[in-house]
Amino acid sequence: MSIFQNAIKQLEEMKAIINISPEIYKLLEVPQRILQVNIPIKMDSGELRIFEGYRVQYNNWQGPYKGGIRYFEGVNLDEVKALAFWMTIKCAVLGIPMGGGKGGVIVDPKKISKNEIENLSRGYIKTLFSDFGPQKDVPGPDMGTTPEIMAWMADEYGKLNGASAPAAVTGKPVEVGGSLGRGNSTAKGGFMVLENLLSKMDINNPCVVIQGFGNAGMNMAKLCAEKGYKVLAISDSKGGAFNSDGLNVNELIDFKKLNGTIYGAPRTELLNNQEILELACDVLVPSALENQITEENVERIKAKIILELANGPITPEADKVLENKGIVVVPDVLANAGGVAVSYFEWDQNLKGERWSDEEVSNKLRDLMMPNFFKMLELSRDSHISLRKSAFAIALKRLEEAYNSRNI
Repeated sequence: MSIFQNAIKQLEEMKAIINISPEIYKLLEVPQRILQVNIPIKMDSGELRIFEGYRVQYNNWQGPYKGGIRYFEGVNLDEVKALAFWMTIKCAVLGIPMGGGKGGVIVDPKKISKNEIENLSRGYIKTLFSDFGPQKDVPGPDMGTTPEIMAWMADEYGKLNGASAPAAVTGKPVEVGGSLGRGNSTAKGGFMVLENLLSKMDINNPCVVIQGFGNAGMNMAKLCAEKGYKVLAISDSKGGAFNSDGLNVNELIDFKKLNGTIYGAPRTELLNNQEILELACDVLVPSALENQITEENVERIKAKIILELANGPITPEADKVLENKGIVVVPDVLANAGGVAVSYFEWDQNLKGERWSDEEVSNKLRDLMMPNFFKMLELSRDSHISLRKSAFAIALKRLEEAYNSRNI
């Protein structure tokens, strides 16, 4: 089953749980628009290369499309559609006035020069300029893209627009209109939720396993270590590092900066990414790619809590098994929503010409994440459904209300 089919299966499973108009379900099963483009770029060698790119504008009932742009050689339309769908649900779970979108370009940014990445980024905006804008579609960073890339995109949009429009792109460096607190917002939002859940489950001094050591995984590891949690294992694309006494997270960050990977770091045992997932622990944090926990390995998962910092790391079939095993899964549509929350804050600041302090951003993030987390918990308990189904129920109700208000 494809990742988009997995996403829509999550939607279809809600039909037996929440009574909303069949029309809403039907409309949410497909994106509103799919844009597929070819971006011609003159490489440093003088050769012309054409890169294939996508933008899926899934749903805008609540506001302008919002979603990152992924630079990855494995990007495909099916994945981008799924990510855009989840972004629609995510914004609705948070109740922010934005819709769901996602973009991607088939490229390995590690294999082209900085100049070529800039040309590609500006080319992406040029090609899709008429489809973007602060009240149309607001892109941001994702896997393989950075604040610097967002700055190039915002600059290119301003040139084509004839005037600076910082709210057209989020995830920018602070110096050019980015928000304080954006860099670690995905992990911070997830950590806020995790802390509260651990206290409710009466788990003290938890041991944590993190799959993925990109922005989200690395910042989650830092937050856990600072709080005194034992971080047993971490992995990146090359493999994992394990220490039964707990890892030195700062040492691993330094090792990765020098070596490009944490695999082979001193005082660690080598594990592969599959073994990482199957370790006994209190908290498992998948923060890498989709479809990591499947029917094939779900019976070997031993965590008490799974916090989905990645999008779609658990297949629907595996999700059911975890639910039957009593493993608590905090779904991606809330667990990793801190990133889009602070992107929304950045957009809001840009529109108003304001600059919020790091403390203000952190407080606003807590004020947005936690009431919706409590609402999800309460509905899950009262209706005897999983946290994922509870989150979807909240989102679908809000989407139905937005649709009805637009169509009165």
